[in-house]
Amino acid sequence: MKYATPELLSAYGVNISPNLIELDPNRKTYLEIGSGKGQFIAAKALNHPEELWIAMEMNINVCYRILEKKNELKLDNLMIILGDAENLDLYFESSVIDGIYLNFSDPWPKKRHHKRRLTAPSFLSTYQHILKEGAFIQFRTDHVDFFHDSIETMESAFDIMDCNLDLPESTYMTEYEVKKRQIGPIYQLTGRVRKHD
Repeated sequence: MKYATPELLSAYGVNISPNLIELDPNRKTYLEIGSGKGQFIAAKALNHPEELWIAMEMNINVCYRILEKKNELKLDNLMIILGDAENLDLYFESSVIDGIYLNFSDPWPKKRHHKRRLTAPSFLSTYQHILKEGAFIQFRTDHVDFFHDSIETMESAFDIMDCNLDLPESTYMTEYEVKKRQIGPIYQLTGRVRKHD
């Protein structure tokens, strides 16, 4: 997509460089990491206009798709970040996010790549830092090994509240989920953060 440039995205209000984002502490704020084309988070923002929704996506062409949805639906409560989850602590202060959504992130199936997973310990530590007391994480995948491995790693930082091995359809699904549901089950894990002592 030749017209998706950092300059264009920036002109429409997309955060294209890692700078600290000022958030209203009295407004519920939710972050989806790896938002894809934005179907999930756009639906959330549309149905919850009083809350702030933040989409983080590192692929510029896919990020442009989120921007299209934002503009088409006039979602003033949807913020978009073109960026990498490795830089989360450059965008957010401690204890500012009410919930994190990880939807169908790369499973990195090879053992030597597991540290790149968004449920790896290094990422979980960052999530603990930016999440408010009592905030949640929701992780959804169609990759069964990734799911079970993530339960083990996430238990170090989160109290597992719900574990669903065959998630029913809902109003809030990514484009990827809609497609993958025709092939097999969708797995979902929800946990509540344990803040560092």
